Amino acid sequence: MGYDRESDKNKMHESGEDYLETIYVLMKKNGYVRSIDVATELGFSRPSVSRGVGLLKDAGYIIMADDGSLQLTEEGTKKAKAVYDRHTNLTKFLMMVAGVDAETAENDACRIEHIISPQTFKGIKKYLKEHKEEK
Repeated sequence: MGYDRESDKNKMHESGEDYLETIYVLMKKNGYVRSIDVATELGFSRPSVSRGVGLLKDAGYIIMADDGSLQLTEEGTKKAKAVYDRHTNLTKFLMMVAGVDAETAENDACRIEHIISPQTFKGIKKYLKEHKEEK
């Protein structure tokens, strides 16, 4: 039991997951995303986002179009959707079970989504499915 560093090797850094999730959400909302949009949304500096975007590009999660817009690759979309799924379900769970307000639930979900085990998340999704009529 305990922390398994070996299984953690393939995990992306928290900031990379945040970037992918933000790109995904902004794409759904606006249909177009630039690095500056990510920086503004996350409150990060342009150089920081530029470095992060470069790392995601090198890893094959995003491509930069000729017009400067960011686009998720198939693998990037898959990863972004998974992070977004964890975030939205954790937010619902915290509001429903812990009875916290939406802002607190959002903030806590954003931290938890990066460290939660697949088993625990599966259990939370099962709980939400079984209790979706309650509120």
